[in-house]
Amino acid sequence: MPTTAFQPLDNYDWRRIQQELDAQGWAILPALFTPGDARRMAQEAVAGGSLLPSPSGHGERLALIEAAPATLRAELYRRLLPIARAWAAALDLEVSYPEDLAAYTQRNRQAGQARSLSAIQRLRQDDYQPLLQYADGACVFPLRLIALLSEPGQDHTGGETVMTEQRPRMQSRPKVLPLALGDAAVLAVSHRPVQSAQGVYRVTERQAVSRVRSGERIALELMLHDGP
Repeated sequence: MPTTAFQPLDNYDWRRIQQELDAQGWAILPALFTPGDARRMAQEAVAGGSLLPSPSGHGERLALIEAAPATLRAELYRRLLPIARAWAAALDLEVSYPEDLAAYTQRNRQAGQARSLSAIQRLRQDDYQPLLQYADGACVFPLRLIALLSEPGQDHTGGETVMTEQRPRMQSRPKVLPLALGDAAVLAVSHRPVQSAQGVYRVTERQAVSRVRSGERIALELMLHDGP
């Protein structure tokens, strides 16, 4: 089985990515996978991936069956680690993130993080993902990645990736992420700090996928704290 390649992460402007994560809670990694590689990853998961429990109860979650996501997770963790540590310090959280991803995931398993939330998500017509918010804590890395493995307008309509942002004493603000086939986004998992004139306050981030109106939407969802 061929291993799906991804664009070298050194090709991205990580200063820009950090600025966008600080400002809006998400940042796009354009063309992380080529269209051919994205489609191959989706096809292999659909053909051979075992079904996993779906926390939302909508659509299917399929097990990852190749090495590319594990390699991507390790490289992504290294680049996002300074942001995770800065956010934890700003929010006054008593958590620590080791330099080594393997040490981090091993520590999480020992603490009871047994179930993997990384998967291929498959949503068919009329499926959707309700708003989700992941728990904070030492066993949850504050950033995750999603990558779209199907093409909007061709493979499916609808199925937009949506985030809502809740600031203190303000109404929730929706944000639609502009993802194309092979694009990825790094997202805040739960909370992020925002600097104001009065100091730092905590913003709550939730994620959803709008109803798929036709076709089939397939995406990679990669958590950085639950690797093999």
